[in-house]
Amino acid sequence: MRVRRKVSIAFAVILAIPLVGWLTMDRWIVYLPGLMIDITSPTGPNQPVHWQAGPAGPRRSDQPNIVMIVADDLGWNDISFYGGGVAGGSVPTPNIDSIARSGVALNQAMSASAICAPSRAALLTGRYPTRFGFEFTPLPNGMADINLRLDRSIEADYRRPLISHLGQPGIYQADFADMGMPQSEVTIAEMLKAQDYKTVHIGKWHLGSTNGAQPTAQGFDESLNLAGLLYLPEDHPDVVNARQEFDPIDRFFWSVGRYSMSFSAGDNHSDDRFAADGYLTDYLTREAIEVIETNKNQPFFLYLAHWAPHTPLQALKSDYDALAHIEDHTLRTYAAMIKALDRGVGQVLDALEDNGLDDNTIVIFTSDNGGAHYLGLPDVNLPYRGWKTTFFGGGIRVPLFIKWPDGITPGSEYNPFTHHTDLLPTLAQLTGATVPDDRVIDGVNLVPFIQGEASGEPHDTLFWRSGHYEVVIADGWKLQQTDRPDKVWLYQLSSDPTEQNNLAAQNPAKVAELQALLRQHNNELPPPMWPSVIEMPVTIDKPLGEPDTPEDEFIYWPN
Repeated sequence: MRVRRKVSIAFAVILAIPLVGWLTMDRWIVYLPGLMIDITSPTGPNQPVHWQAGPAGPRRSDQPNIVMIVADDLGWNDISFYGGGVAGGSVPTPNIDSIARSGVALNQAMSASAICAPSRAALLTGRYPTRFGFEFTPLPNGMADINLRLDRSIEADYRRPLISHLGQPGIYQADFADMGMPQSEVTIAEMLKAQDYKTVHIGKWHLGSTNGAQPTAQGFDESLNLAGLLYLPEDHPDVVNARQEFDPIDRFFWSVGRYSMSFSAGDNHSDDRFAADGYLTDYLTREAIEVIETNKNQPFFLYLAHWAPHTPLQALKSDYDALAHIEDHTLRTYAAMIKALDRGVGQVLDALEDNGLDDNTIVIFTSDNGGAHYLGLPDVNLPYRGWKTTFFGGGIRVPLFIKWPDGITPGSEYNPFTHHTDLLPTLAQLTGATVPDDRVIDGVNLVPFIQGEASGEPHDTLFWRSGHYEVVIADGWKLQQTDRPDKVWLYQLSSDPTEQNNLAAQNPAKVAELQALLRQHNNELPPPMWPSVIEMPVTIDKPLGEPDTPEDEFIYWPN
């Protein structure tokens, strides 16, 4: 009855909106989705999270703890370990870098997708997301249509339009809550629960909230879930905002973004929303520390999935003020967000040491994909071309650092190609867990390679697919092909790791060989669980906000 009443009120509001004279069509498009959220899914005041108490007595297990920290849309050049860093390296990331220096840096690690949700599905299952139909990112209800309208309202001398598939036969907008990872998939959390690990998720999920897709149905005992998009309320005195008016996604996020969390434990899944407590990155860090302290006497797996530095760009004012040397407001805001992320990583590492857990805790740091073009910042993925939502290096090359003092030699580096799917079988080896044997696992146990016990490379081939956009890496060659545009790119990564020289025209035999591998792989895959409803043009070598020209290389990314 309460849901029906909320929906009825929402429809009444919709009917009343056109009567408000000051609300132009453009304002109406941006204003209404947030109003609907406030009516149907209101956010209450902050509620303290009561984490389940762990054992009070001394620890009886020598199994290593696992803390997996995942940043969101972190650019390759956002960290200082590889000699870069935001704003010309003037904002270093010493705590993130310390994980690599205290463990192993996997220098050619790849994410399984160039966009959030499919990448996370692979990260947790050890399988290409296309193995189980998780090919396209779930979009919030109405986002595709609203972004299409907003895109048309942006004036530019030359601009490739968004392409909508809505209205075509078989194309529909599935409900956001229902687009999720099948419960039949086995996650790292489920694998470790079988080894008596306590399993906790904090932060972003984006893998569904119904039909067994929610975190507590995918192996996590407890979940503090990001239910909104804001780091602080937009008008909070401690926040600095940076809007990207040239980006329809950013305008949509500011409309629907709320400062919201939800908490679930065991079988008690809850969608009730409450406000976080303080700047989001710091809040998630404090809760992660509480989980570490609460569970110090038992083996635990903590999946800390930060929202930073994903848009909307919001920085803590004190962090922003500390970076007065950066003149550009957007870059300064973004740099302050990276500063907060690195601070949080350091606080988690300190908590492990303070509780006597650092020697026997595996700490993993990575990002779900590369930095986004819609930031409007040109340098986030240097030296690689491309962005999030492309399969060029800027979209899928990610930092992947693993620290474990009891088992990994500090300062190690591993240079062959590795992949997010490798984490599940690698963690299985390190914890004595059992890898599922009733399905294809695309990841490889990296332990013998990292320790020098295995020669060769972990992967003969690696594959990516998002609709018509397909990629394969084999024998040091990388082939990308798309229908929009109708184009093939071929690179020899050993001599051209940043994908500057397209060799497709000079090597038709190699193109045919790699296309055959793609066809063979595609024959193994099921159809997507839901269709792509919109395609976004992405210029490979320019961020959004810089003028496009007809000569620019581009791809169309199916959501």
